[in-house]
Amino acid sequence: MIGRFVVVAALAVGLRADADEIDGKHLFLKGAVPACAICHTLKDAGAEGNVGPVLDELKPDAARVEKAIRDGIGAMPPYKTLSDEQVKAIAGYVARATGAAN
Repeated sequence: MIGRFVVVAALAVGLRADADEIDGKHLFLKGAVPACAICHTLKDAGAEGNVGPVLDELKPDAARVEKAIRDGIGAMPPYKTLSDEQVKAIAGYVARATGAAN
């Protein structure tokens, strides 16, 4: 009985991680306004922006992405309409997609 619970719990955690990545990817592509993908290149998202830095080269960790989203940086405006959960989802997605440490 306990073994089954552990397996179910592990599967649920895995599904939540996948859901977070999907949500972050969706937000990156079109959920944030303006969409991150308009300016940034990110191979995993199929994004080929040419205004902001190439995220695959920059490899920002989640904390750096969160700060940029919340405060803006350079030509990038702050995203005041995104919830904390949405900001964390995008930041986590970018960090995972680029292979950066979280």
